[in-house]
Amino acid sequence: MSHYDPFQRGDHPVGVQTFEVSDASRERTLPVEFWYPASDAHRGQDLDPASQDRYQPMAIAPETSQAAVRDAAPRDGRVPLVVFSHGYGGERRQTTHFCTHLASHGFAVASPDHVGNTMADTFQQATQAQASLPDPQEAIERFIRDRPLDASFVIDRVLAGDGPVRVDPERIGITGHSFGGWTTLQTTARDTRIRAAL
Repeated sequence: MSHYDPFQRGDHPVGVQTFEVSDASRERTLPVEFWYPASDAHRGQDLDPASQDRYQPMAIAPETSQAAVRDAAPRDGRVPLVVFSHGYGGERRQTTHFCTHLASHGFAVASPDHVGNTMADTFQQATQAQASLPDPQEAIERFIRDRPLDASFVIDRVLAGDGPVRVDPERIGITGHSFGGWTTLQTTARDTRIRAAL
């Protein structure tokens, strides 16, 4: 048996897709970045700058890359799922180094934009007239309400078949950064499908 070192990238090449999930009951549509273990046909492509995925976090931001292959063929079989929740004013791809690392170890990782509380939303509000800005207390209360619901809804949709891989409903975890850490704790307290939180 080989020694597992969590600080070393795993054996799987990594694929990535972007899709949207729509919650009609809340009139809410969330972009989702989804990383997953790819087939061996993509081995090395996720680490090669010539074939890595490139994207812009926002229209005004420079293009950047991530250690994943866009729309790569997935590995066969069911995999565990991890939901990643970004920080206040962050965005779904803010921590690609971590999400691609998890995928290289065999996990699917679903990271939604918490719409209304993203980097793009923050910049948009910064350009608005002071009179048109939302009330800060109301905004925080809305984020507190929406974020755990977003995370659970993403789990619903991935279990229903959204995304390129099949996930194991008995192996679901969640993690997040900053306000995403709070989201992790709150979602875990409410959603009994989640078996691990980081």
